[in-house]
Amino acid sequence: MTNSRIVDMSGISKAFPGTVALDDVSLFLDKGEVLGLIGANGAGKSTLVNILAGLLRPDAGVIATDSVRVEFRNPRDSQRAGIAFVQQEIATFATLSVTDNIYITDFPCRGPVIQGNLMRKQAQNMLERLGCNFGADDLIETLSTGDRQMVTIARALMSNPSVLILDEPTSSLSASEKDRLFAVLNQLRTEGVSFIFISHFLTEVFAICDRVMVMRNGTVAGEGSVDQVTMEQAVAWMIGDSVEHQPVQRPHQSSEVVVLKVTGLRRSAVLNDINFTARRGEIIGIWGLMGSGRTELARALVGLDPTDAGSVAIDDGDGLREMRSSKRRALCGYVPEDRRQEGLFLPMSVQRNINMIAMKTLSRFGLLVKRREALLAEQYIDRLGIKVSRRTQLVGTLSGGNQQKVVLARWVAVGPPVYVLDEPMRGLDIGAKAQIRKLISELAAAGTAILVIDSELSELRLVADRYLVMRRGSIIGELDRNSDERTLMALAAGADASS
Repeated sequence: MTNSRIVDMSGISKAFPGTVALDDVSLFLDKGEVLGLIGANGAGKSTLVNILAGLLRPDAGVIATDSVRVEFRNPRDSQRAGIAFVQQEIATFATLSVTDNIYITDFPCRGPVIQGNLMRKQAQNMLERLGCNFGADDLIETLSTGDRQMVTIARALMSNPSVLILDEPTSSLSASEKDRLFAVLNQLRTEGVSFIFISHFLTEVFAICDRVMVMRNGTVAGEGSVDQVTMEQAVAWMIGDSVEHQPVQRPHQSSEVVVLKVTGLRRSAVLNDINFTARRGEIIGIWGLMGSGRTELARALVGLDPTDAGSVAIDDGDGLREMRSSKRRALCGYVPEDRRQEGLFLPMSVQRNINMIAMKTLSRFGLLVKRREALLAEQYIDRLGIKVSRRTQLVGTLSGGNQQKVVLARWVAVGPPVYVLDEPMRGLDIGAKAQIRKLISELAAAGTAILVIDSELSELRLVADRYLVMRRGSIIGELDRNSDERTLMALAAGADASS
C-alpha cells in the first residue's frame, strides 16, 4: 500500500441466495485519483461499491482507509471515514425543497432548533458551485430529472468527502450539466478528493478517469491506466465472448396501416399543436434537446398528463378511434424515464411486477391462479434475459438494467398496439442495450407502433425508421432513417440543418 492510498479493498467476496456477486475482488484508490469502474449489468459493480458505502457487509475480505483497517457496519460508518455515495437511482423527496433534500439525513441544529437560514445559504452556495440554474427554495417536484440528479450530487458534497462514489452520475444530465459536473470533479481532485466513477458511457470514463477497472461476472476482468487501455480492450473485457453487442439489423417495415394518429395536441406552455401518425411495424425516434418537450409529449400520449386540446386515435383491433386518456393508459405500453419512481413497485417481487397488468388473464373466477402467474413470469424472465436468483426476488434488489427489463416485460406480456419508450437504454450496458434493441425490433416486426425517446443519438439511430424532431414543445421537423447526427442535432438546436 502506498502512502497516498486512501482506499484498499482486498479479497472481497459476497454471495446472495442462488448467486455469487463478488469472488475475491480487490480495488485500490489513491488520493486525488479518479477510478473508472465499468462492466455489464450484474457484473458486481454495485455490490462492490455498496460494501464500500456500508450498505452491505462482505462475506470475506479486508477494507482499509488511509492504511487503517476498517469495518463498515452501516452507511454512517462509511460516511465517518470520509466516503460519500451518489447512487444511480435518484433518491429525492418530491414535495420537499431542494434545501431539505440536501440536508435530509443531517439537519444542522442549534440545540433543538434547526438552522434554516444557514441551511438555505449553504445549499445555495453549493448549487452555484455546481452551476445549477435552480434555487435552494425550489420544490423537487418542479425540477427535471437532470436537476434532481444534481441535487443528489450536492447532497453528497455537503459532507466534504475524501472519497466520492458516483454511480452513473451523468445518465440524466444534459451536455452542459455534464460539463459543469466534470469541471467540479476536476477542481475537487486538485484538492485531493478521490472518485470512483461508474458509467456505461466509455467516452466519459476515458475523458475524466486516470485508471479503469473492468468487472465481469463478479470478478476483475482487467484494469490499467487510461493511457494504456483502449476502449476496444475495455469493451472486450466487459463482454467476453458470450454477449452479442452489435446492433440488430431489421428489415424496413412497409406497412401503411396507421395505428396511432395524433391531431392538434396542445398543452399551455408545454406542447404546441402536435400532429403525426405512426404505422404498424414502425419505430419512430422522438429527438430533441433537454427541455424540448419529449417526455411531456410521451406522458400526454399515454394519458398521464392532461391536455388543453387535440385528440389521440389508436387502432385497438377495431379500427382507428379517438381514445380518452383512461383508455390510452391501457393501450400504450409506457416505459417511463424514471423507472424506480414511476415504473416499478419496489417492495414487490419480480414476478408480481411483470404480471401486474396481466392479472385478469391470470385469474379464474376472480381468483389469481398461482401456476399461471409463475409460468408467465418465468416466460418473460427468460425472453428478456432478466438476471434474477428466483422469480420472487424483490425487484428493488436488481441492477438498473434488469429493472428496466422488468418494466418492459410487463408490457410485452399483454401486447399493446403502441409502445412509448422514454429513455429505455438509460443506465444499461452494451450487452443489455443490444438485447433491448433486439426486443424493440421484434415488437415492431410483430406489428406494433413504437415511439422511442433517447438522449443518445447514436442509440436512437440504431433503431429508428424515421425521426420527429422537437424544440420548445413543437415538432419542428421530420427526417428519414438515413439522416445523420449533425442534421438531427442542428435541427433540434435551432441551427440551419442544411449547413
